[in-house]
Amino acid sequence: MNSASNGSQSARKSSGRPVIGICARRAPVVLQGLDLTVSLVIQPHVDLLAAAGCTPVVVPLVPGAEHLVDRLDGLLVPGGPDVDPSLYGQSAHPMTRAVGPAMDTAELALLDGAYRAGLPVLAVCRGMQLLNVHRGGTLHQHLPEVTGDDGHCPATGTHTFGRQRLEVRPGSRIAEVYDGDPPDAACHHHQAVDRLGTGLTATAWAPDGVVEAVEATDRPFVVGVQWEAGQIADERLHRALAEAARSTSPRTALAR
Repeated sequence: MNSASNGSQSARKSSGRPVIGICARRAPVVLQGLDLTVSLVIQPHVDLLAAAGCTPVVVPLVPGAEHLVDRLDGLLVPGGPDVDPSLYGQSAHPMTRAVGPAMDTAELALLDGAYRAGLPVLAVCRGMQLLNVHRGGTLHQHLPEVTGDDGHCPATGTHTFGRQRLEVRPGSRIAEVYDGDPPDAACHHHQAVDRLGTGLTATAWAPDGVVEAVEATDRPFVVGVQWEAGQIADERLHRALAEAARSTSPRTALAR
């Protein structure tokens, strides 16, 4: 182990702050008159994890990103573009908006590394769909053709959330996080879980039966939610990820 790695681990031991990786998204921006492409995360994920006592780090989705797993105590996979349907054996629906294989390949490798290492994982919207695909599941590519309406992703001129009252499985991790008081899910997704992946179980549903949360049955904390956690005024999921990271990381445990 090199001196930089030793220094990184020593800092974590002394601070006791779990390091949570957040998968970056690429987006075009204009900065000082220049057209640029940047790797970014939305600020609420950063703020909520920091408020929960974590050190959030942005993880760009480049080849080899999975090698950062041994420096992380947890992983947050946020929302984003559609997952490439070829990854679950389907051709693209006309409404599917994937961005190409590079992002999916890098993010799947990072998620796989975290899963194998037993890291706590919170997967949000696209993140939950990617988690399901990672475990061999499939997706409904355009939900209005399944439900008959656009309730999960309202077709308006602006970014509008669909509101879904959740039915939560008693005894699940999600039920524990929300302690019998789940939020009205603020959704903006036109895709959803079809066939569940291996080792996953559904633990929350919308009134129309669409799966809104999944959990890994063989890991202490691997949770996926379809709603836009981080864009609603509810910090409980981020706090739960932080606590899972503190509980499972030998580095942060040494600092207690």
